[in-house]
Amino acid sequence: MKKKVAFYTLGCKLNFSETSTIARGFQEEGFDRVDFSEHADMYVINTCSVTDNADKRFKTIVKQAQKVNPDAFVAAIGCYAQLKPEELAAVDGVDLVLGATEKFKITDYINDLSKNDMGEVHSCEIEDADFYVGSYAIGDRTRAFLKVQDGCDYKCTYCTIPLARGISRSDTVQNVLDNAAEISSKGIKEIVLTGVNIGDYGKGEFGNKKHEHTFLDLVKALDEVDGIHRLRISSIEPNLLKNETIDFVAQSNSFVPHFHIPLQSGSDVILKLMKRRYMSNLYVDRVNRIRETMPHACIGVDVIVGFPGETDDHFLETYHFLNELDISYLHVFTYSERDNTAAATMDGVVAKNVRSKRSKMLRGLSVKKRRAFYESQLGSIRTALFESENKEGYIHGFTENYVKVKSPWNPDLVNTLHQIELTEIDEYGLVRFEFVANKVKA
Repeated sequence: MKKKVAFYTLGCKLNFSETSTIARGFQEEGFDRVDFSEHADMYVINTCSVTDNADKRFKTIVKQAQKVNPDAFVAAIGCYAQLKPEELAAVDGVDLVLGATEKFKITDYINDLSKNDMGEVHSCEIEDADFYVGSYAIGDRTRAFLKVQDGCDYKCTYCTIPLARGISRSDTVQNVLDNAAEISSKGIKEIVLTGVNIGDYGKGEFGNKKHEHTFLDLVKALDEVDGIHRLRISSIEPNLLKNETIDFVAQSNSFVPHFHIPLQSGSDVILKLMKRRYMSNLYVDRVNRIRETMPHACIGVDVIVGFPGETDDHFLETYHFLNELDISYLHVFTYSERDNTAAATMDGVVAKNVRSKRSKMLRGLSVKKRRAFYESQLGSIRTALFESENKEGYIHGFTENYVKVKSPWNPDLVNTLHQIELTEIDEYGLVRFEFVANKVKA
């Protein structure tokens, strides 16, 4: 009988791409992959430590696995496993904890899958995480996440990612192109480029700190790959999103008009405390450049509320900054203290209830911004890629500029591209449409 393994991924698109690659390694070793809700011989949890909530969820997920199979071997990998391996190893039911470099060799650390009395830890010093392992996620959805870069050399005062993932380093252009072609050959229509700091692409490409290629070089090379219908850029730092990249995307064959650009605060005082590498005026310039070249583009924003030292005036400065900016939606994060970060020892701690109130205000603003963006797109002709899930009798899809559309369930639409006219917004904030042409591409 083949052993069965199941995976649970917390956190970002990068984690999903790595989980998928690690899972393929298990299958090559003769394991069958099953859903996390099913009975398995081994459960692997890929952890995240960006927020306090991700840490707390880990114990709940371990309990879920134990409820299905109390005798199963449980392994923890990922960012939290690198930052606090002993803490994870002490969780009841955990048998193995692997750090940043060890996770890619997980099958080397398992024998007969017998339970351990205590969690076994194999975790490197983060300085040793200086080599690159390519990854991509396929099979779980109609989009694929393609990792092009890992690690970060920035020193933002709230962030643990450099401690969890190490220095900035990149895949080679050729390997990225090969992976993209392989993904496309499997019938996947959209590829999302992901990494920790993808705008820093090129650093460490050949094991050194030099930039042999830039992010723009990568974008131009990917645009020439046959068979890729859509390429989407995930989160990219505003200071690394150059005018040349924006201009190229505007006339690209494959790259879609969608940008997700972390802001974190609209107050220059708070940006300095965070040690971000730009001020708010540069962010405005980035948004304006996108709007000039792609008026229909979708622009998403990350923002943190409740950072130490953020007064009511600083928060209102952020709120008004975002309210006046022509953006499409927000990802709002409530600041949480993280061990071994400079921000954790700063003065001016914001009360938890105040953080919560500010978060609620910005989430409300995000709903308003998304609605306004969707309304601006009504009457336009777009191309939608349809997802694979039947949600209460409806199929959903996304246009190239990230408008979420819905239609009565039709399995023939799954993973197909269609030209549509956006017609109205329903009570849930989703857009209805009419088909205006036959299927665009198979």
